Amino acid sequence: MVEPMNAPSLLLVLHDVAPQTWGDYQPFVEAVDALGEVPMTWLVVPDFHKHNDLEAHPRFRRWLTSRIARGDELALHGYFHCDEDAAPDNPRDWFMRRIYTHEGEFYSLSQHAALARLSAGIDVFQRYNWPLHGFVAPAWLMSEGTRQALRQLPLSYTSDPQHLYRLPDFTAIDAPGLVWSARSAWRRGLSKLVSDQREQRWRQAPVIRLGLHPVDMRHAFSRTYWLNTLKRLLDQGRVPMTKAHWLAQQSDRIGRAA
Repeated sequence: MVEPMNAPSLLLVLHDVAPQTWGDYQPFVEAVDALGEVPMTWLVVPDFHKHNDLEAHPRFRRWLTSRIARGDELALHGYFHCDEDAAPDNPRDWFMRRIYTHEGEFYSLSQHAALARLSAGIDVFQRYNWPLHGFVAPAWLMSEGTRQALRQLPLSYTSDPQHLYRLPDFTAIDAPGLVWSARSAWRRGLSKLVSDQREQRWRQAPVIRLGLHPVDMRHAFSRTYWLNTLKRLLDQGRVPMTKAHWLAQQSDRIGRAA
């Protein structure tokens, strides 16, 4: 795909990718593939909830490898994607780990524990010869120990809901993202309202991220929203690319400007 100079970009990101969630994503991915060249970033969990070890799913691994050949990116998304640390001992942590999410795997890890878990994830990617540039913590929640661990590893980026961060120095780059809470009808309705407002606000943004989750794919209302939004942003001239490609493009532009 030819990328017009300084054209606004679009990053399509699939969260919680695992053998267990592939059935949710498959119809949507097939619909996206039918649109033409739309590269995606797949956030892969090596052993989702400790019941989906990639080692036991060779067919799914071959599928992920085929996506790389299409121009997609695989990124590391936690290791187990579940929070089994000691129970929260203060109101803030209780809210973040029991109300906001039950899957904040890296929210309270020490530097040593985070480094061990991240290194294990990197080993998985190396075992299957998957290029690896980025790590995204489940629910975007990272302890200070996790941040210190990331500074020691050969990864180029991480992210939160509205930024990408270059590693190892955590240089922040604005990258606004749309994301839904789709577990109930009222949440889906509110998510659409908020997303429509944000999309209008970000019409001139250099990049917009679409952050999809498996639960979004289980409801026609949210699944249709994401496909229609993708088509609309493409029709507006946004160039789809992976996170790693977009960051590399920004580095090239900085180099030329210097």
